[in-house]
Amino acid sequence: MTIEFDEEKQKTQLDSLHKEEEEEFVEMNAKNKGLGYVNLSKNPIDTDALRLISEEKTRESLAVPFSLINKNVSVAAVSLEEEHTKKIVAGLRSRGFEVQTFLASHASINRAVEKYKELSFAFETKAGALDISNEEIGNLVKEVKTSSDIKSKIEAVLKQKKSYRITRIVEIIIAGALSLNASDIHIEPEESYVRLRYRLDGVLNSILDFDKDTFGLILSRVKLLSGLKLNVKTEAQDGRFSVKVYEDDIEIRTSILPGAYNESIVLRLLNPKSIVIDAEELGINKKLLAIILHEIAKPTGMILTTGPTGSGKTTTLYAFLRKIHKPEVKIITIENPIEYHLPGIVQTQTDPEKNYTFELGLRSALRQDPDVLMVGEIRDSETAEIAVNAALTGHLVFSTLHTNNAAGSFPRLIDLGVNPKIISSALNVSMAQRLVRKLCHDCKKAHSPTEKEKTTLKKIIDQISDKMERVPMGNIFEASGCSKCNHTGYRGRIGVFEAILMDKNIERVINENPSEREIKQVAKNQEILDMREDGVIKVLQGITSLQELTRVVDLESNLS
Repeated sequence: MTIEFDEEKQKTQLDSLHKEEEEEFVEMNAKNKGLGYVNLSKNPIDTDALRLISEEKTRESLAVPFSLINKNVSVAAVSLEEEHTKKIVAGLRSRGFEVQTFLASHASINRAVEKYKELSFAFETKAGALDISNEEIGNLVKEVKTSSDIKSKIEAVLKQKKSYRITRIVEIIIAGALSLNASDIHIEPEESYVRLRYRLDGVLNSILDFDKDTFGLILSRVKLLSGLKLNVKTEAQDGRFSVKVYEDDIEIRTSILPGAYNESIVLRLLNPKSIVIDAEELGINKKLLAIILHEIAKPTGMILTTGPTGSGKTTTLYAFLRKIHKPEVKIITIENPIEYHLPGIVQTQTDPEKNYTFELGLRSALRQDPDVLMVGEIRDSETAEIAVNAALTGHLVFSTLHTNNAAGSFPRLIDLGVNPKIISSALNVSMAQRLVRKLCHDCKKAHSPTEKEKTTLKKIIDQISDKMERVPMGNIFEASGCSKCNHTGYRGRIGVFEAILMDKNIERVINENPSEREIKQVAKNQEILDMREDGVIKVLQGITSLQELTRVVDLESNLS
């Protein structure tokens, strides 16, 4: 007779026996000390309670919250005398929780640690914010280097069938966008699939396609987070929510638009760090920068920046504000939205739904005795009139207009009903700008320009009035692509600028209701680069490519 010894079975039986013995020992120990006891292998673990402390702290202290009812939290620990456990209990009490403690075995704590795998990276707070764990987002930032990383992470979660996967997908989408410094997230349903794209450095990049059933759940989740109506599917809706990453509150603006195959989602990420740029880093030509710094140092007048949406106008104005931000200067901004909070500056946000417009905000701000005003946008005659009058009555006013170029701001103000004679007294300088992507330093490639490219470049260089600004012709660079630039060939963006100063010649011509072309012609004597010239210099310096500049600036206009 042969006796077979099943080592694996024997080991399982011994493990089970050891666990039973440990539970009996811990239960008896708790009873002897007059303490509570809990077996988390049999007791349910509340995932909301787990969120109160991180997995790392649970592993470190062998203590874990396992039940949460209102402000009453139950904590299980291997030892209640350990310093780590005492700190956790004290921390919870300092946050207003009533804490009840229990002794538990190592097996119980290990089961709780396993539960963290089911814990979503984020949760919705009572304030409506989506709080992303510092540790989780920190791990994602380290792990996510390319759009392929985001794709693989989302695909891994898509394969899961558990209920919490939708929240996790939303979190990965947002965290991935933050990791890659995306400005917008586009989730667009097509006939048979849904497309996810990020806007990186101003250009949309495809991340992945996924199924429409998942999209339906994501849409509901985003609507809930943004405070939008779930049952409204035929009207556009706008909302907002915020995520907390480390110490930064990042606001996310939600736009839902009905489409042919379902509602389309666009999430705009307003990251305060992305707007903290010094004036010297914007890309403004040295000569123009010196002029601008001189103009913003004046106590009165108006500084206008113009350009389409997303051209960096607000970032430029904030850079100027930081230059003049002093304790003795009272600065008030009227914005929608407030994208960056500056200490010592009064900021107010318009709300059209409550009839709090730029006009009303500006009127109210003037009663606050400001030295400097920033109006987020001049879009109607009333706001234009008040802003101009403020510039005439002892205030320095910063604002933006939607025009194609610097010359366009003059006829635009006249079109808004501002008296041309007043414009000449109020306006100091009008700027225009665009953003171009910067070539990646690690992979950009030099090449000789083609004959057509040479012709275009030479004509623009030859038109530069100030010969000191001209740069020699030579090789230009093109995008290649590597892992450091997400295989786009570009990393970051820089501005191309132009400006027109108010002088006697401009003052004379604006009284004649001039066209943009006439203003440009008169402004040539100022010898300030226009956007084409500024952009071409950046191409010849290897900062950007000719293809990229052509994407944003019309290089053929006025070339003869």
